[in-house]
Amino acid sequence: QVQLVESGGGLVQAGGSLRLSCAASGRTFSRYAMGWFRQAPGKEREFVATISWSGGNTYYADSVKGRFTISRDNAKNTVFLQMNSLKPEDTAVYYCAARQIDTEGYYYRSYDYDSWGQGTQVTVSS
Repeated sequence: QVQLVESGGGLVQAGGSLRLSCAASGRTFSRYAMGWFRQAPGKEREFVATISWSGGNTYYADSVKGRFTISRDNAKNTVFLQMNSLKPEDTAVYYCAARQIDTEGYYYRSYDYDSWGQGTQVTVSS
């Protein structure tokens, strides 16, 4: 498994932007598919975005498509989530996740991932 630490969360007004980072350590990061998930109070954890190990393939939840961008820098063992045009309904704890993979695939179901960060709070005020 790989160890993950998220950062970059905070309080922002609706329409604003935040950039989340997830730093990985412990294994060869470049061979991991990465994902971002979020969990709002009283709700189940939901998929946000995922990226293949090379960064060549990405997939987004419909609710964030066109507003969020996932990317990665394998040289820095870091995956990012650029969040623009934020809405109050984006308020949640955001988690990054990792799963070792030998292909250019990705995962969008939480149970496919075996390494998780501790989460970072994002709060969007109206």
